[in-house]
Amino acid sequence: MQLRARNVNNYDLYANHAWYVPGVGGMFALFGMFLLGTILGSIVTAVMGLFMTPQAVMNYGMLVAYPLSFLPPMVYAANKSTRNSLFETGYKLNSTHFGPFKAWQLALITVVATYAFMFVADLPNYLNYKLTTSIPWMNAFYEMTVNMLSQMTGGPLWSSFLLAAVFAPVFEEWLCRGMILRGLLTKMKPGWAIVVSALFFALIHMNPWQALNAFGIGVVMGYVYYKSGSLLLTMLIHFVNNATGVFLSQFTSIDENAYWIDLMDRSTYVFVYVVAVAILGACIIAFKRIPLEQERGNVDTVEIKVD
Repeated sequence: MQLRARNVNNYDLYANHAWYVPGVGGMFALFGMFLLGTILGSIVTAVMGLFMTPQAVMNYGMLVAYPLSFLPPMVYAANKSTRNSLFETGYKLNSTHFGPFKAWQLALITVVATYAFMFVADLPNYLNYKLTTSIPWMNAFYEMTVNMLSQMTGGPLWSSFLLAAVFAPVFEEWLCRGMILRGLLTKMKPGWAIVVSALFFALIHMNPWQALNAFGIGVVMGYVYYKSGSLLLTMLIHFVNNATGVFLSQFTSIDENAYWIDLMDRSTYVFVYVVAVAILGACIIAFKRIPLEQERGNVDTVEIKVD
């Protein structure tokens, strides 16, 4: 039997995980590794508290704890990929199927779609907030969640930006689209794969307020990934969404947890909402113009050499 040799750069994050193609069982394994990493990050943050002031831990602790939460799933996926690479087909985490569009055009469409989605998601997020916080214990949980999230965007601008707009897109897109969705697309129908991966994305946020928004934008990012195969485009969506929240909290009087429905008069809100829905629909139609090269979506197999 001839073994297939990997023709990849050992420092290429995407390539070194290409041969691990998780199904539903693998998804839960990665979630378990993520929980392990979260515990590890919490321990490290607690140790930092022994040597740093509470304010310093609040400002900088998450910069250490957050990447650590992804270390176990990355190591686990890398080990699985290394073993699988000898016999199994690898699928690229990042492909470039842009159809009739140039890369910059699709990036622009992606940014516009992100802002449109952010406004469209305002109403269901608002209704979710009203419903859940009407329950006393859920309201207390909401206050605790807001305080926790303020650690990500309430510190110095550079640390908030690095954490929310750089670390989160890179690590979460690696896990939720690059690993989970890429794997599920080879195991089940694309629609189900996108929905399940979006549910996973919602789950790792671990609270119902972020989870609803995460599920919605997870579906959008899942469709973008399915049609283009581009993890960089989903990272761009994630970056725009999170960076906007950071800059609103740092440079305006708008509370990042506020809702547009409370900030605008009703007629203006309805008009902008309808326009945002139309723009989002137009962006989705643009992505539909990208032809699919295989049923699993435009996720390319890895080119290999045979010894």
